[in-house]
Amino acid sequence: MRVLFVTTEMDDFVRVGGLAAVSAALPRALRRWTDVRVLLPGYSEVVEQFTHLEVIGHSPAFAEMPACSLGLGSTKDGLPVYVVLCPQLYDRPGNPYGDEDGHDWPDNDIRFGRLASVAAELAAGTLDKNWAADIVHANDWQAALVPAYLAWSGSKIPTILTIHNLAYQGLFAKESLRRIGAPADSFHIDGLEFYDKLSFLKGGLVYASHLTTVSETYAREITTHELGCGLEGLLQRRSDAAQLTGILNGIDESWDPRACAHLAQQFAPGDWEGKQANSDYVRHQFGLAVSRGPIFGLVARLVHQKGIDLVLAAADQIIDAGGQIVVTGSGEPEIENALVEAHRRRPDAIGVNIGFNDGQARRIFAGSDFTLMPSRFEPCGLSQMYAQRFGSLPIGHQTGGLAETITDGETGFLFSQPSTESFLGGIRRAFSAFIAKDRLDSMRRNAMARSFSWNISAACYGALYRKTVTP
Repeated sequence: MRVLFVTTEMDDFVRVGGLAAVSAALPRALRRWTDVRVLLPGYSEVVEQFTHLEVIGHSPAFAEMPACSLGLGSTKDGLPVYVVLCPQLYDRPGNPYGDEDGHDWPDNDIRFGRLASVAAELAAGTLDKNWAADIVHANDWQAALVPAYLAWSGSKIPTILTIHNLAYQGLFAKESLRRIGAPADSFHIDGLEFYDKLSFLKGGLVYASHLTTVSETYAREITTHELGCGLEGLLQRRSDAAQLTGILNGIDESWDPRACAHLAQQFAPGDWEGKQANSDYVRHQFGLAVSRGPIFGLVARLVHQKGIDLVLAAADQIIDAGGQIVVTGSGEPEIENALVEAHRRRPDAIGVNIGFNDGQARRIFAGSDFTLMPSRFEPCGLSQMYAQRFGSLPIGHQTGGLAETITDGETGFLFSQPSTESFLGGIRRAFSAFIAKDRLDSMRRNAMARSFSWNISAACYGALYRKTVTP
């Protein structure tokens, strides 16, 4: 089966959030029984990492979207990757979605409309004379219009759209309809229109053959008023028609503390001296005081969704009880500034690194005793899986993928409400476990024994592809 996997991030080349990890791991897990190929925008950091990109096709200008070329290369392990080559759209400073100050590019409608329209042409066989797709797997709002462009061209190629986070919808003024070449009659309540704006994500929710999201719990949550982001009615209809499926993400095999090259010292379950060596390293790296208390790690995008304000509200009580907090991540400037200020106030007990470095993140998971995940909502979450594999017990809000991957009292701690009081209840339980060494040992062993293999997820996607291609 020929699968076109359309994404805007991939760990091999460019990362903003968890989508990059999924886009690197899932296609590789699918390779054993599909001809899967990834399509990415040609950001400079993508193009520069290929030793060779063969230009295999050209797409003419369409509406207000410029002409572009299609390059074909491969990763070091041979996964085919197509790249949309259009420097005026993608060769820019900043990240894939915005400038260096964190502001979205004003032409993101054209940038990602172009990605989606090229994906539709490629899938239909008009750009690569040697390849066409049996099914397209599009990811998040940036690729959500691939099913729409296919439908508008009369193509019957089936499509899957995965919602990694419903809160990001790709909303633009109505004028974008003209800019991206969408038919005027697609702008209505059962099409692209969302409160008089054009919604890329809604286009995918309407036109895709099947919708998935990244945990079964989140698939239910997004059909409710609380977490449906105004799209719950449409999602409930797709769910009622058995066209919405939750498939839990996995993590790759490199998350093994016995073999991870990034750690200060590798360790296995039961080798708590090895884990302690990582704790000592993290304390030293972040300039924290020598302590026998627990380290609470926070490895996250620093945005409101992740409940960072709850961590800040709980910080004094954690420190007063003998704990220390280590943070790495980047995101909203006001949250970054609040964390930097917390560190300035208590440099002996709060370590903060604004930015993301994979090796440092791994060392924090290995060196911390607990991982803080007070997310208001969490479609899947990967940090709680990484943490468990590295013997750091997650403290998570009972929502989305956290509810499915943390076994309360056995591999971590769940709390019921996204409030400081409820969160502190989870933290107090963690301190109790830390003091009871036999219980801590048992919970760490249970957590480290968990398997979150991508092979399970890939098998679920494979079954869904086959069902969607031959209903």
